[in-house]
Amino acid sequence: MRTYTSFLTKWCLNLPSAAESFIGWIIQPITMPSLTSRQVALFSVFAAMCIGIQLAPRPPNVEFTSLITFTMGVFFGSLPAGTFGALVMFVNGFLSPWGFAGMIMPFQMAGMFIVGVAGGVYKRYVAGERAGRLCVEAAVLGAFLTLIYDVITNSGAALLAGRALILTFFMGIAMSVVHICSNTIFFGSAFIPLLKTLQKFSSR
Repeated sequence: MRTYTSFLTKWCLNLPSAAESFIGWIIQPITMPSLTSRQVALFSVFAAMCIGIQLAPRPPNVEFTSLITFTMGVFFGSLPAGTFGALVMFVNGFLSPWGFAGMIMPFQMAGMFIVGVAGGVYKRYVAGERAGRLCVEAAVLGAFLTLIYDVITNSGAALLAGRALILTFFMGIAMSVVHICSNTIFFGSAFIPLLKTLQKFSSR
């Protein structure tokens, strides 16, 4: 366990520079042509941070990736954030402490891509809104998007297992409740602080 923790720590410390090179070389020309080098660096650092959090030991179905991906959508736009979310889930699919994701990985990537796109769509409604209203809206969106994500991943699990969709949803209902409730709290309480952090570092 200590060896794994040491490896993970070193890997996460080296990830920002590797992620920046990867994003700048491959992703930026395709999806982010309008971003400055400072924004690409910020994008890369948040990708590394998000991957590190995703790979850290945590309770099942309690995650911050949805919140970070959604906030990245509000700040960077739909396509960069969708790419961000899919990239995080791709890495998580291979290195997750819960094991290799296998064939469910594409469904996880698609679900998180939608979360990022939704953040980009919500971007147009953020300016000028009161903080209290933003908190409520973010919480509702967090619950809705988490439900969509769970529907996509559970549908994939049912398809791959050859199991009835209703049965799969019923078997995973407890985990979905934990997922939706935790993300509702995270979105409602942390969306504004995280967005302000992005804005602060981008303007320096």
